[in-house]
Amino acid sequence: MSLFSILVIALGWVISMIYEDSSLVLLAVFIAIFLNIFSYWFSDKIVLRLHKAKPASRGDYFDLWNATENLAITAGLPMPKLFVIEDSSPNAFATGRNAEHAVIAVTTGLLKILDKNELEGVIAHELSHIGNRDMLLSTIIVILAGFIALLSDFFLRSRQFGDRRNGGNGLAIIGIALAILAPLAATLIRLAISRKREFLADATGALLTRYPEGLASALRKISASSAPPMHTANDATAHLFISNPFGNKNSKFHKLFLTHPPIEERIRALIDANDRGI
Repeated sequence: MSLFSILVIALGWVISMIYEDSSLVLLAVFIAIFLNIFSYWFSDKIVLRLHKAKPASRGDYFDLWNATENLAITAGLPMPKLFVIEDSSPNAFATGRNAEHAVIAVTTGLLKILDKNELEGVIAHELSHIGNRDMLLSTIIVILAGFIALLSDFFLRSRQFGDRRNGGNGLAIIGIALAILAPLAATLIRLAISRKREFLADATGALLTRYPEGLASALRKISASSAPPMHTANDATAHLFISNPFGNKNSKFHKLFLTHPPIEERIRALIDANDRGI
């Protein structure tokens, strides 16, 4: 949150200097504070609506409810709200501002292909995100990373079509460079956070179920799935999911910006844990 806020404020300061209007940096500070507060309270609702998730009832999804309830008790966490996304691509994510307001959403494709142990492995992974408070961090960067991209795009377009004062000085060049590099920096922060927290959630989930092979087997099935990418796949929320929602067949360029560690590495770490008797 601090790093993203610094990026927003720095970009706002440079823009205010270029346009000789100190109110712009104050506006950037206000927006950074407002977005932190707004994303803390409402980002989970935004993500659920974006992916068209619907509440899951106990009667319709008894196995999902049973697995989640038992694992939540084991983890010492409140029972999260459950949602289902109508999509053939197997995937899941956790979101919410804290454990008391947590949400786990799974796709119908995931429920279709996993057995009981594998489903428990996935749910344990998502509960680990909740226990580790990863979902708060993840949902906040959805909002902040998007805002940095919008602010940068606004500045670049204003230089192209609008006011060009101070257009030839060094500060304007710095501003343009910052407007171009800030979204890239935001993306790198988001990717670094996401990859590290996925490994941690895998490890914590394995400790919760005491059966690493369950999650490892689930990841194998998810990786081997021939289902098309999620129809609501979005770069801004891809880091929330247990697996890349765009599918596993990516170009070499796209692989540079994946939000998840390679599934092979995650499975290898789980198998090593299983061999050590976790």
